[in-house]
Formats: sequence, C-alpha cells, structure tokens
Amino acid sequence: MMKIIQSLALSLLLSISASVFAAPVNINTADAATLSSELTGIGEKRSEAIIAYREANGAFKSAEELMNIKGIGESILQKNAENIVTK
Repeated sequence: MMKIIQSLALSLLLSISASVFAAPVNINTADAATLSSELTGIGEKRSEAIIAYREANGAFKSAEELMNIKGIGESILQKNAENIVTK
C-alpha cells in the first residue's frame, strides 16, 4: 500500500507543469536561451522573434504585446502570465 501511495505522489509531482516552478522572465532583457527555457510554448524560433520584435520596436510595455508576434496567441500568453515581467 505504501508503494502505491509513493508512486501516486511521485506521479502527481511529475505531472505539475514546469511553469509553476519557472522564475519570472523579463522579456525586455532576457536572451533567447532564457526565453525558450523558461516560458511554456516558446521555442527557439519564437524566442528569436521576441528579440527581433524588441529590437525593431523598443521595449515591451506589457506582456500582451507578445501577441503581435506570429505564433504567440492568447493561450501562450495565459500559460506564462505569472512568469512574464517587463520591468
């Protein structure tokens, strides 16, 4: 019985999203590696697009501006809302 409980506890722990443990990411200063490793749904191409947008348009005033980047929509923004900072 104890092994079943331990197994269930381990399964629960492993199923918790990595975003729960992610540190806040400043989208105005983070490099591509940080963006892709810390933000859910942001891979190498999207992190490079974030940096390109930032360089072309200046600092992000809000996280919602990320939706101006192709491939980043409401669902990605919601998944990362607590981990994105602009200041």
